[in-house]
Amino acid sequence: MTVRTHDARETSVNINNLFVTGFAEGTYVEWEKDEDNFNAKVSALGEVSVAITNNNVGTITLTLSQTSPSLPALKRLAASRAVFPIWVKTPTETVGGTQAMFVKSPSGGLSDETEDREIEIRVFDYVDK
Repeated sequence: MTVRTHDARETSVNINNLFVTGFAEGTYVEWEKDEDNFNAKVSALGEVSVAITNNNVGTITLTLSQTSPSLPALKRLAASRAVFPIWVKTPTETVGGTQAMFVKSPSGGLSDETEDREIEIRVFDYVDK
């Protein structure tokens, strides 16, 4: 039996040459390609046609603590509406692309506890390797 472990300290998120820190507890990075790789149709006789989808857009969602030291720089970048590179790297995966933009500035709220800030980033040349 082989035991495998995950250590969050071995994950890095780099946005426009800024190593992001101050992630929230729980799920702190999520990624997904926006569309399926193909669409299939089946005729009345059971013949299958497959159309390859050439959409290489994906979404990366970061969840930061409201006290994250990276949050002010990311909010400035979001406000600039600039295109930037983003890379999420773990010991076994690399996800991201060279052309990305913030979907919108992170929403927020205040309470008697530290709140989370969710940041959604659309990647136009998304790769997951």
